[in-house]
Amino acid sequence: MRWLRHHLIGIVAVAVLVYLFIPIAVIMVLSFNKPSGKYNLSWNEFSLDGWTNLCGVPGVCSSFATSIQIGIISTIVATILGTMIAFALVRYRFRGRSTTNLLIFLPMATPEVVMGASLLALFLNLRFPLGQATVTIAHIMFIISFVVVTVKARLQGMDPMLEEAARDLYAGPRQVFRYVTFPLVLPGILGAALLGFSLSFDDFIISFFNAGTLVTFPIYIWGAAQRGIPVQVNALATIVFLVALAIVLTAQFVNHRRRQALERSAVDMDTFSRS
Repeated sequence: MRWLRHHLIGIVAVAVLVYLFIPIAVIMVLSFNKPSGKYNLSWNEFSLDGWTNLCGVPGVCSSFATSIQIGIISTIVATILGTMIAFALVRYRFRGRSTTNLLIFLPMATPEVVMGASLLALFLNLRFPLGQATVTIAHIMFIISFVVVTVKARLQGMDPMLEEAARDLYAGPRQVFRYVTFPLVLPGILGAALLGFSLSFDDFIISFFNAGTLVTFPIYIWGAAQRGIPVQVNALATIVFLVALAIVLTAQFVNHRRRQALERSAVDMDTFSRS
């Protein structure tokens, strides 16, 4: 019992991680499967057809490329606008600031069904044709809130004395922002951009309401599930997971190297001051 009390948190953490990664492992395994029928739900035979012929099924690659394109455009626009909003909310005092803070959280708290139906009614009243433009606008609208919250948390955690020290060393406002503020906020901006892209790429409900005849990757999977999801979908999903995993591991490695460099610099400075 004593050993269990000391290792309970670790055991629970491992169990939760295993529970989260079991579906991903199933998708990766089934990407190498050759199903006997149209449903790829059980293991039948090892095959590389899903990987060697990714675009063999009509609509798979085109819907995947559409989701990538919408995700990139909406992420870039939402990251720029959300970062500027976060700076305005943290660094400036203006009339309606508290109301703006409240309105930023509304898209995050609003159910996607409500938001999707509302945007659809708006586009129909404006007689705006449904398609890639409407989906991109809809994604930008709900991604901005997540970008603002992420960048705002990074700004609030910054030490203002660093910027004050730069100004004391006769750095101008642009130099302070370029060499001090922006490098410190950049990890938060990149994290917000990655979060926004993943939300855009993964979205189904809002896209389904406002897509018209456009088919994104989640919409394609929803339609294919009724007649059998092809193996190529599992292969593309595995590629997306591996790319995301590589980005996370690269970021962790860079942060680790940066921390080591800072620790070495601190040790060198301490040694120099003592000598």
